Amino acid sequence: MKLWSALLGLVLFASLLSPACLFAEEYSLDDLYQIALKRAEQIKLSEEDLTISALEKNRALSVLIPKLTATNDYLKFSEDKYNSGILVQPNSADQWSIRLDQQFSLSFREFTALSIAGKNIEKSREDLVSVQEGYLIQVAQAYFNVLKAMKGLDIADTNLDRLLKYRDAAEKRLKVGEVTKTVLLRAESELSGARSDKVKAENALALTKVVLARLVGIEKGYTIKDSQRQDAEIASLPELEDTAFSERSDLKSLEFQKKIAEQEVSYSTGAFFPNLAISGVYQRSDQDPESPTLNRESIYGALSLNFPLFEGGLRRAELLEAKARQRQANLLYEDQKKTIGLEVQSAYLDLVTQKGTLKYLEDQLAFAQDNMRAVSRQFAYGLASSLDVIDANTLLVTSQRQLADAVYQYQLSVLSVKKATGVFLKEIRQAGI
Repeated sequence: MKLWSALLGLVLFASLLSPACLFAEEYSLDDLYQIALKRAEQIKLSEEDLTISALEKNRALSVLIPKLTATNDYLKFSEDKYNSGILVQPNSADQWSIRLDQQFSLSFREFTALSIAGKNIEKSREDLVSVQEGYLIQVAQAYFNVLKAMKGLDIADTNLDRLLKYRDAAEKRLKVGEVTKTVLLRAESELSGARSDKVKAENALALTKVVLARLVGIEKGYTIKDSQRQDAEIASLPELEDTAFSERSDLKSLEFQKKIAEQEVSYSTGAFFPNLAISGVYQRSDQDPESPTLNRESIYGALSLNFPLFEGGLRRAELLEAKARQRQANLLYEDQKKTIGLEVQSAYLDLVTQKGTLKYLEDQLAFAQDNMRAVSRQFAYGLASSLDVIDANTLLVTSQRQLADAVYQYQLSVLSVKKATGVFLKEIRQAGI
């Protein structure tokens, strides 16, 4: 008894110390979304773009803040010199000062630059949302590919079991002389094909799991939960288009790009205005030996107006370039708006198609199952040929695969419509992810 207790305790202790990787981690689609948002390199790159945009605003703001400079000069001469008893060169001199400078254009283009930097932050934020949505829809597609591969493996296993039973039945009927040997050979051939399909299904599942693990950033050896099928209410196409034009992050980004390009024209125009420089200085000096005319302390201010008359056409070239960028931004916006309309229409028609065919594929599978059962019974009593069995089995396998593909493609189509209308990530956030 003591020995068994010790062994049991040792097993429990070893199980506590065993690495977590011995147990397959199970993920739902929401879990995969959450992990991808934290680990995906593409999303992190876009997050860094947002960080850089925020730093650019700090740099634009720094131009509006006066510059404070402290300087100190110490001079050591070879000797002190006098002229008619007046000190003209001391032995050493020390001078330090504190200087406050501010320079700005009379067009106040510095404030325009600050506004551009602020809008660039908003643009980067919308770009980040667009990258996140695009990446998560790839995760969803990879997730449903894994589910389809798992279903395909189940279908291959079921088909293999069914053909094994058919081969055994053909073998028994051959022994009693009810069928010819060609029936058994045909059954063996179909069985070999089923084994080949199972190997392909296993490899397809392994590949889709590797792709999903790479996208999300998880370790191999995981399992996934099958998402519950949800029938979505399909809004009208004009409603979906209106939603897309108001919610799509990439279109919002281009709206900010249009505003930025407009302000860049104003910023370039400001280069034709003069610059005003304001300075305030406190200065203190010491000498050894000290000159009678030494001014130990002074405070002064300065105003400087700088107007470049000719700079080789640089300002005009910058202004024309800014106007060209503004035209580009307007064209990009209109082109993206048309592209979004096409994406919404394509996603809408795909969803309608998937939803419409789903019911017929379910009916087809039910008919194929009934047909397979009837033909199998008829073959057992010699009322159906081997070709009838093979045809019925082929129809059943095809129906199962088509329905599995349609079920998961329908769920992906629902997400694609949300992505096309710009509400995909918003609904994910509302779900607490």
